[in-house]
Amino acid sequence: MRADAFLAAADLLPLADLATLAGEGGLVVVAPHPDDESLGCGGLIAAARAAGRDVRLVVVSDGCGSHTHSELYPPARLRDLREDETRRAVTVLGMDPGAVTFLRLPDAHVPSEGRRAEDAAAAIVEAASACRASAVFVTWRHDPHCDHKAAAAIVALARKNLPAVRIYEYPVWGWTLPPETEVGAAPEGLRLDVSAFRATKAKAVGAHESQTSDLIHDDPTGFRLEPEMIDRLCGPFERFVAIRG
Repeated sequence: MRADAFLAAADLLPLADLATLAGEGGLVVVAPHPDDESLGCGGLIAAARAAGRDVRLVVVSDGCGSHTHSELYPPARLRDLREDETRRAVTVLGMDPGAVTFLRLPDAHVPSEGRRAEDAAAAIVEAASACRASAVFVTWRHDPHCDHKAAAAIVALARKNLPAVRIYEYPVWGWTLPPETEVGAAPEGLRLDVSAFRATKAKAVGAHESQTSDLIHDDPTGFRLEPEMIDRLCGPFERFVAIRG
Protein backbone atom coordinates (compact mmCIF):
# COMPACT_ATOMS: atom_id res chain seq x y z
CA MET A 1 0.00 0.00 0.00
CA ARG A 2 1.20 3.51 -0.80
CA ALA A 3 2.12 5.76 2.12
CA ASP A 4 -0.55 8.33 1.29
CA ALA A 5 -3.28 5.66 1.24
CA PHE A 6 -1.93 4.03 4.41
CA LEU A 7 -1.95 7.27 6.38
CA ALA A 8 -5.38 8.21 5.07
CA ALA A 9 -6.60 4.81 6.28
CA ALA A 10 -4.93 5.39 9.65
CA ASP A 11 -6.97 8.57 9.97
CA LEU A 12 -10.08 6.39 9.68
CA LEU A 13 -9.15 3.59 12.08
CA PRO A 14 -11.93 2.68 14.53
CA LEU A 15 -12.24 4.81 17.62
CA ALA A 16 -11.65 3.08 20.93
CA ASP A 17 -11.50 3.99 24.59
CA LEU A 18 -8.28 3.63 26.58
CA ALA A 19 -9.08 0.18 27.97
CA THR A 20 -9.94 -1.22 24.54
CA LEU A 21 -6.75 0.23 23.09
CA ALA A 22 -4.29 -0.57 25.82
CA GLY A 23 -5.81 -3.19 28.09
CA GLU A 24 -5.98 -2.74 31.85
CA GLY A 25 -2.30 -2.48 32.80
CA GLY A 26 0.39 0.15 32.62
CA LEU A 27 1.75 1.72 29.43
CA VAL A 28 5.27 2.10 28.08
CA VAL A 29 5.97 4.78 25.47
CA VAL A 30 9.22 4.47 23.53
CA ALA A 31 10.45 7.73 21.98
CA PRO A 32 13.45 7.81 19.63
CA HIS A 33 14.17 11.42 20.61
CA PRO A 34 13.12 13.76 23.38
CA ASP A 35 9.83 15.28 22.05
CA ASP A 36 8.51 12.26 20.12
CA GLU A 37 6.58 11.17 23.19
CA SER A 38 4.65 14.47 23.25
CA LEU A 39 4.15 14.69 19.50
CA GLY A 40 2.97 11.13 18.95
CA CYS A 41 1.52 10.06 22.29
CA GLY A 42 0.95 13.19 24.36
CA GLY A 43 -2.80 12.72 24.40
CA LEU A 44 -2.47 9.03 25.22
CA ILE A 45 -0.13 9.75 28.13
CA ALA A 46 -2.38 12.48 29.50
CA ALA A 47 -5.47 10.27 29.19
CA ALA A 48 -3.73 7.34 30.86
CA ARG A 49 -2.49 9.45 33.76
CA ALA A 50 -5.92 11.04 34.18
CA ALA A 51 -7.28 7.50 34.50
CA GLY A 52 -4.69 6.64 37.14
CA ARG A 53 -2.62 4.40 34.87
CA ASP A 54 1.10 3.89 35.45
CA VAL A 55 3.02 5.22 32.42
CA ARG A 56 6.73 4.81 31.75
CA LEU A 57 8.70 6.59 29.05
CA VAL A 58 11.91 5.28 27.48
CA VAL A 59 13.81 7.88 25.44
CA VAL A 60 16.23 6.07 23.17
CA SER A 61 18.64 8.67 21.78
CA ASP A 62 20.50 11.55 23.40
CA GLY A 63 18.89 14.14 21.11
CA CYS A 64 22.25 15.75 20.33
CA GLY A 65 21.70 15.75 16.58
CA SER A 66 19.26 18.66 16.47
CA HIS A 67 21.83 21.45 16.74
CA THR A 68 25.25 20.18 15.75
CA HIS A 69 26.81 23.60 15.07
CA SER A 70 25.87 25.43 18.25
CA GLU A 71 28.73 26.73 20.38
CA LEU A 72 26.33 27.74 23.16
CA TYR A 73 24.98 24.19 23.37
CA PRO A 74 27.74 21.64 22.74
CA PRO A 75 26.60 18.01 22.87
CA ALA A 76 26.65 17.42 26.63
CA ARG A 77 24.81 20.66 27.38
CA LEU A 78 22.29 20.04 24.60
CA ARG A 79 21.65 16.52 25.90
CA ASP A 80 21.02 17.86 29.41
CA LEU A 81 18.72 20.57 28.05
CA ARG A 82 16.66 18.12 26.05
CA GLU A 83 16.33 15.76 28.99
CA ASP A 84 15.19 18.65 31.20
CA GLU A 85 12.65 19.63 28.53
CA THR A 86 11.35 16.06 28.49
CA ARG A 87 10.91 16.05 32.26
CA ARG A 88 8.94 19.30 32.03
CA ALA A 89 6.83 17.93 29.18
CA VAL A 90 5.88 14.72 30.97
CA THR A 91 5.06 16.67 34.11
CA VAL A 92 2.57 18.66 32.04
CA LEU A 93 1.09 15.36 30.86
CA GLY A 94 0.69 14.16 34.44
CA MET A 95 3.69 11.83 34.67
CA ASP A 96 6.29 11.64 37.40
CA PRO A 97 9.58 12.75 35.77
CA GLY A 98 11.21 9.87 37.62
CA ALA A 99 9.26 7.50 35.35
CA VAL A 100 11.47 8.48 32.38
CA THR A 101 14.48 6.41 31.35
CA PHE A 102 17.07 8.03 29.09
CA LEU A 103 19.16 5.47 27.18
CA ARG A 104 21.42 8.14 25.60
CA LEU A 105 22.19 6.25 22.41
CA PRO A 106 23.72 8.46 19.70
CA ASP A 107 21.21 10.60 17.83
CA ALA A 108 21.03 9.59 14.14
CA HIS A 109 22.99 6.41 14.94
CA VAL A 110 20.61 4.37 17.10
CA PRO A 111 21.39 0.69 16.43
CA SER A 112 18.67 -1.70 15.35
CA GLU A 113 20.68 -4.84 16.12
CA GLY A 114 23.67 -5.96 18.13
CA ARG A 115 24.56 -5.65 21.81
CA ARG A 116 23.48 -2.03 22.30
CA ALA A 117 20.13 -2.68 20.65
CA GLU A 118 19.61 -5.75 22.84
CA ASP A 119 20.48 -3.69 25.93
CA ALA A 120 17.94 -1.06 24.86
CA ALA A 121 15.34 -3.80 24.39
CA ALA A 122 16.09 -5.06 27.90
CA ALA A 123 15.51 -1.55 29.28
CA ILE A 124 12.09 -1.49 27.61
CA VAL A 125 11.24 -4.89 29.10
CA GLU A 126 12.32 -3.60 32.50
CA ALA A 127 10.06 -0.55 32.16
CA ALA A 128 7.18 -2.77 31.11
CA SER A 129 7.72 -5.04 34.10
CA ALA A 130 7.90 -2.09 36.49
CA CYS A 131 4.46 -0.80 35.46
CA ARG A 132 2.91 -4.21 34.67
CA ALA A 133 2.38 -2.99 31.14
CA SER A 134 -0.39 -4.24 28.94
CA ALA A 135 0.73 -2.12 25.96
CA VAL A 136 3.89 -0.65 24.48
CA PHE A 137 3.89 2.22 21.97
CA VAL A 138 6.78 3.05 19.62
CA THR A 139 7.28 5.06 16.46
CA TRP A 140 6.11 3.69 13.12
CA ARG A 141 8.65 1.47 11.40
CA HIS A 142 8.20 3.42 8.14
CA ASP A 143 8.75 6.88 9.62
CA PRO A 144 11.42 8.47 7.42
CA HIS A 145 14.02 8.83 10.16
CA CYS A 146 16.65 6.20 10.91
CA ASP A 147 16.19 6.46 14.68
CA HIS A 148 12.42 5.99 14.42
CA LYS A 149 12.98 2.84 12.39
CA ALA A 150 15.60 1.66 14.87
CA ALA A 151 13.30 2.27 17.85
CA ALA A 152 10.66 0.07 16.21
CA ALA A 153 13.31 -2.60 15.61
CA ILE A 154 14.39 -2.44 19.26
CA VAL A 155 10.80 -2.98 20.42
CA ALA A 156 10.61 -5.92 18.03
CA LEU A 157 13.67 -7.37 19.82
CA ALA A 158 11.93 -6.85 23.16
CA ARG A 159 8.75 -8.64 22.09
CA LYS A 160 9.99 -12.11 22.94
CA ASN A 161 10.12 -10.98 26.57
CA LEU A 162 6.78 -9.15 26.47
CA PRO A 163 4.23 -11.97 26.34
CA ALA A 164 0.62 -10.83 26.07
CA VAL A 165 1.68 -7.18 25.78
CA ARG A 166 0.05 -5.27 22.93
CA ILE A 167 2.44 -3.47 20.58
CA TYR A 168 1.43 -0.34 18.67
CA GLU A 169 3.33 2.01 16.39
CA TYR A 170 2.55 5.72 16.08
CA PRO A 171 3.48 7.83 13.04
CA VAL A 172 5.36 11.08 13.62
CA TRP A 173 7.18 11.85 10.36
CA GLY A 174 5.12 9.52 8.19
CA TRP A 175 3.27 12.37 6.50
CA THR A 176 6.55 13.61 5.01
CA LEU A 177 7.11 10.38 3.08
CA PRO A 178 6.84 10.59 -0.70
CA PRO A 179 3.21 9.59 -1.27
CA GLU A 180 4.10 6.74 -3.61
CA THR A 181 6.33 5.01 -1.01
CA GLU A 182 5.28 1.39 -0.48
CA VAL A 183 4.70 0.63 3.21
CA GLY A 184 3.04 -2.78 3.18
CA ALA A 185 -0.45 -3.90 4.07
CA ALA A 186 -3.30 -1.64 5.09
CA PRO A 187 -3.17 -0.54 8.73
CA GLU A 188 -4.88 -2.36 11.53
CA GLY A 189 -5.27 -0.64 14.85
CA LEU A 190 -7.25 2.02 16.65
CA ARG A 191 -7.61 5.74 17.17
CA LEU A 192 -7.90 7.39 20.56
CA ASP A 193 -10.01 10.51 21.02
CA VAL A 194 -7.70 12.94 22.81
CA SER A 195 -9.74 16.08 22.22
CA ALA A 196 -10.08 16.62 25.99
CA PHE A 197 -6.28 16.78 26.25
CA ARG A 198 -5.37 18.85 23.18
CA ALA A 199 -4.35 21.93 25.16
CA THR A 200 -2.31 19.80 27.56
CA LYS A 201 -0.59 18.04 24.69
CA ALA A 202 0.21 21.34 22.94
CA LYS A 203 1.70 22.66 26.18
CA ALA A 204 3.84 19.52 26.50
CA VAL A 205 5.10 19.92 22.93
CA GLY A 206 5.88 23.56 23.70
CA ALA A 207 7.98 22.49 26.69
CA HIS A 208 10.53 21.24 24.14
CA GLU A 209 11.66 24.81 23.56
CA SER A 210 14.90 23.84 21.84
CA GLN A 211 12.82 22.22 19.10
CA THR A 212 9.95 24.72 18.85
CA SER A 213 11.58 28.14 19.35
CA ASP A 214 14.74 30.18 18.80
CA LEU A 215 16.13 29.18 22.18
CA ILE A 216 19.26 27.88 20.46
CA HIS A 217 19.90 30.85 18.23
CA ASP A 218 23.52 30.33 17.18
CA ASP A 219 23.02 27.41 14.80
CA PRO A 220 21.42 28.43 11.51
CA THR A 221 21.30 24.76 10.47
CA GLY A 222 19.54 23.69 13.66
CA PHE A 223 16.32 21.72 13.64
CA ARG A 224 12.98 23.32 14.38
CA LEU A 225 9.53 21.77 14.33
CA GLU A 226 7.30 23.43 11.78
CA PRO A 227 3.97 24.76 13.10
CA GLU A 228 2.15 22.78 10.41
CA MET A 229 3.63 19.55 11.71
CA ILE A 230 2.73 20.40 15.31
CA ASP A 231 -0.82 21.20 14.23
CA ARG A 232 -1.04 17.93 12.31
CA LEU A 233 -0.03 15.92 15.35
CA CYS A 234 -2.01 17.90 17.92
CA GLY A 235 -5.43 17.20 16.47
CA PRO A 236 -8.36 15.53 18.23
CA PHE A 237 -7.17 11.95 17.58
CA GLU A 238 -4.00 9.91 17.91
CA ARG A 239 -3.45 6.92 15.62
CA PHE A 240 -1.97 3.61 16.72
CA VAL A 241 -1.08 0.88 14.26
CA ALA A 242 -1.31 -2.60 15.80
CA ILE A 243 1.66 -4.91 15.29
CA ARG A 244 0.57 -8.53 15.12
CA GLY A 245 2.50 -11.73 15.69
